Amino acid sequence: MRPPSLTLRLTLLFSATAAIILAVFGWVINRSTEKHFEAGDVAELTVIARAVEAALSGARSADDLTSVERRFADILVGHHRASLYIFGQDKRPVYTSQGPNLSTVVRSSRAEAGNTYIRQWSDTDHSYRVLLRQLGKRSSTASQPYTMAIAVQIDYHLRFLEHFRRTLWLMIGTSIGIMTLMGWIAVWQGNAPLRDIVARIRRISANELNTRLSPEAVPLELSDLAVAFNGMLQRVDEAFRRLSDFNADIAHELRTPITNLMTQTQVALSRARTIDEYREILYSNMEEYECMAQMVSDMLFMAQADNRPRMKNVADLDLAKEVQVLFDYYDGWAEERGVALSLEGTATAPADRPMLQRALGNLLSNAIRHTPTGETVHVELDAVNEDDVSIVIENPGTEIPPEHIPKLFDRFYRIDPSRQRDGSGTGLGLAIVKSIVEAHDGTVNVVSAAGRTRFQISLPKQPTSPAETRQERAA
Repeated sequence: MRPPSLTLRLTLLFSATAAIILAVFGWVINRSTEKHFEAGDVAELTVIARAVEAALSGARSADDLTSVERRFADILVGHHRASLYIFGQDKRPVYTSQGPNLSTVVRSSRAEAGNTYIRQWSDTDHSYRVLLRQLGKRSSTASQPYTMAIAVQIDYHLRFLEHFRRTLWLMIGTSIGIMTLMGWIAVWQGNAPLRDIVARIRRISANELNTRLSPEAVPLELSDLAVAFNGMLQRVDEAFRRLSDFNADIAHELRTPITNLMTQTQVALSRARTIDEYREILYSNMEEYECMAQMVSDMLFMAQADNRPRMKNVADLDLAKEVQVLFDYYDGWAEERGVALSLEGTATAPADRPMLQRALGNLLSNAIRHTPTGETVHVELDAVNEDDVSIVIENPGTEIPPEHIPKLFDRFYRIDPSRQRDGSGTGLGLAIVKSIVEAHDGTVNVVSAAGRTRFQISLPKQPTSPAETRQERAA
């Protein structure tokens, strides 16, 4: 299921928080109001109880109780429909005022001397708060103790509390609804910068990759998002530019051999020719086909290199032995050009043999091609330190201008601005070298000065794990 939106999540969280806080406040206010009325009722009952107890303390005989009964009626005047019920130890009533039958409350309660009990009681018509207290002998007549029950009607209080609760919870519910709506509006407005970012992203196309977000123009919480978005867009822009250049380069590089093939075929068909002439044309076409096949192979390899080529069989290689194999392969061509090959030093490094041979072969063929007749291409192997080994391929010849050095490993880059095919390859050789070296977690650089060009490859002596490689790249 699709997760709920951020607006809904924040609104629900805001509403739940408001509901909990307001519900707690409402409960506290309700309880405080109830306690207030209860305290008032208890205070009133206590006043009546003290007055009744004072009146009983003056009665020394049964005859005195008759005169005291008039005092009881006066005590109850002015109170919330208060009622009084007094009975002796023999359970016979001594005094009963008008009002509810409190004997029912007395029978269901047990009062001990000196203790006061407060309870709420209801009959069929009204609700009361009742005080029960037993008076000891020292507080009444000498013959027996008395128990009194005093009740005040609380119907008004209960009706007020019920109305108060309805009003209170209605206000709380309304407040929660209003706060939920305000929370939604606040969250919606708070998400306005996000909507602005989304709108700007939607406008991005291949023709508008220069769009950038200003981290200072967005809220602090979104500044990291803006920085990450700008970095992503920069990478997309660079990748798109490389892709566009790559497509243009492919079209340019393929156009020349295809044009040559078309021209030669048209010339061959322009008139009848001998078998030897046709054979010569086919040989010429075969050279163009081989060039195109090499170019397609190189382009496929570079396409794989974009996703970091996988080294299938990494093993410790004797680099001197591998260079000697390449010398044997290029010896005939080098001898034809009058170029000598020399090797110095030994080293061992873990590598994928076919891939490393391809990289070294590209550098070696490039060095032979640009070495004047009678000169020597020199290869030097050395253990730079405990962690790396160095492979240097150096040749004399025309120096590479400094402005071309940074772009020398770019795809299809040639020093000659006319980019005409002169048999020097597809323009992908050095780009392939760089991809293979980086796949081995190594580095390659070039120095051209004093009439000599020097390519140096550094390879680690120990294979680097993918996790370590990713961490180093991230750093």
